[in-house]
Amino acid sequence: MASAPPLETVGLAFSPQPPSYEEAMSSPYPPGFVQPPPAFSKPEQGPYPVQPYGPPTTSQVVSVQTVYVQPRVVFGSQPVQTHCPMCMQMVLTRLEHNAGTMTWLTCAGLFIFGCFYGCCLIPFCVDDLKDVNHRCPNCSTVLGTYKRL
Repeated sequence: MASAPPLETVGLAFSPQPPSYEEAMSSPYPPGFVQPPPAFSKPEQGPYPVQPYGPPTTSQVVSVQTVYVQPRVVFGSQPVQTHCPMCMQMVLTRLEHNAGTMTWLTCAGLFIFGCFYGCCLIPFCVDDLKDVNHRCPNCSTVLGTYKRL
């Protein structure tokens, strides 16, 4: 039967011996470890404060207000159905066409390209080149404006 080689003690005489089990288990830190100074240690915290369970002891009055939000109305070149804030009615807007920037630019462009004899005034007769004011048919309040340019 084979046996283990003999233990050599010649080279180990000058090396430090490992700590015993009792020495290793007595300190929570490894050997040679220096404990941190008190400024770096974590302060101990007490338990959290206990809050009372149940409804609040003061009586509170709660006021509820209902708010109706109307979706944003996009005014274009066609009549739209909207709510008039003046007469408080749901109305289909009445359109009013006015000469705006697009009308004047088209007129100037036609004039530059040689339409001197009144043809440059044609854009003032075309509603699709004018700005649009949306008015309430009941109280004539301006509800919105659509500008071409």
